[in-house]
Amino acid sequence: MKDLRADIAVIGAGAGGLSVAAGAAQLGLKVVLFEKHEMGGDCLNYGCVPSKALISAAKAAHAVRNAAPFGVMAEPPAIAWDRVKAHIQKVIETIAPVDSQARFEGLGCTVIREQARFLDPGTVASASVRVKARRIVIATGSRAVVPSIKGLPDAPYLTNETIFSLQAIPKRLVILGAGPIGVELGQAFARLGAKVMVIEPGRALARLDAEAASLVVAALRRDGVDVREAWTAIGVTGAGEALELRLSGPRGESETVAATHILVAAGRAPVLEGLDLEAGGVAYDAMGVRVKPNLRSTTNPRVWAVGDVAGKALLTHAAGWHASVFVRNALFKAPSTDDALPMPMAIYGDPEVGQIGLTEAEAKDRFGEAAVRVARSSFEDNDRAQAEASFEGFAKIVATKKGVILGATIVGEGAGDLIQTIAIAMSNKLKMRALTNYVAPYPTRGEIVKRVAGQWYAPIVFSPRTKALVAALQLIP
Repeated sequence: MKDLRADIAVIGAGAGGLSVAAGAAQLGLKVVLFEKHEMGGDCLNYGCVPSKALISAAKAAHAVRNAAPFGVMAEPPAIAWDRVKAHIQKVIETIAPVDSQARFEGLGCTVIREQARFLDPGTVASASVRVKARRIVIATGSRAVVPSIKGLPDAPYLTNETIFSLQAIPKRLVILGAGPIGVELGQAFARLGAKVMVIEPGRALARLDAEAASLVVAALRRDGVDVREAWTAIGVTGAGEALELRLSGPRGESETVAATHILVAAGRAPVLEGLDLEAGGVAYDAMGVRVKPNLRSTTNPRVWAVGDVAGKALLTHAAGWHASVFVRNALFKAPSTDDALPMPMAIYGDPEVGQIGLTEAEAKDRFGEAAVRVARSSFEDNDRAQAEASFEGFAKIVATKKGVILGATIVGEGAGDLIQTIAIAMSNKLKMRALTNYVAPYPTRGEIVKRVAGQWYAPIVFSPRTKALVAALQLIP
């Protein structure tokens, strides 16, 4: 076994680990990067990238079916699954060089394509090397949780890691879980021709503003997806593509449904096995490595955790931010915490949803209904949306009476892009007024943010008191 010394040992080459390794290496530090599977981790190979490529293919099929209102007559689309898969693979291959072993070795990292484990609080090892490191960053990510359903472990179920390798579009796809993954993939496969059912024990998209979630669910149902909220799968039988699921409904009713494929999308769990965290003196629980607000281990000061394994927001961009928090704290000695900036999220269904901060319900629950004001504008009043005949949705901003922005939700085409304007305002502690004080190009969907801010000020600007002031000012020559 070869012995190495490093400033930083990084375990996991997903979004968080790669960002840490790239930043540290470019700052001149000696970095050893371990990855036992694919460079780029879940996001590149099984998550964000392939799913958005699939969604884009499904969106194209949907556009063909709905071209008539624009005066474009088209035949119903024929779906060639092999070409859809080729598109997905091409996107992955185009992005992959940025995350490749060759690139990181070019940056000066030593890349070890093996499982790493702790030997002691300051040493990690794999099959061929032993690394003594000043700092160790755990960035092993998460994987799909398989719910405890009788018969499911023996069924040929799918996860996000296996569904993109299917040889044909599923005929009858049952998805367990109506979170972001279940909703996005459910709608996409329905638009590509699959018969889809989504089963959710609670409310679909429970983390979203309730009004926004209801619009997305309604859109799925229009696309033919059978969304079962407050339903539970209690058993699975069958084999191959002849599967049956026993379901229990909200009022105790039961039903058996047939499926050719089952997709598990019922949550994520941190990847911790094989790390020998006890040997490293690293505390952990079901959520992941136990960390302080700055992402440093609560029990081993040499160790940090970033990304999903830190038990915070399970988002690729959160992992990137975690890497920044690590670099600021560990390398520049500039205190920073994972919650120093508000974390936006996006659901890439149709309509798309962007959300940041508190929802309307959360803000009223925390501060009291009287202390919170909500401004809202519909895309029906947005000229660009009208021109595109895609005006479902709205933008909503929640703020205190003094204009401190508490959160926002945008539902509609491009919502994930539009929420960034509000993210900038919140991250820089700008108040509602800042969202009125710029010129927005016309016609754009982005105008809706300024319109919402204008709506928030409307009761003040057009109040009797303001009208009286304007009348008095007119007396001045």
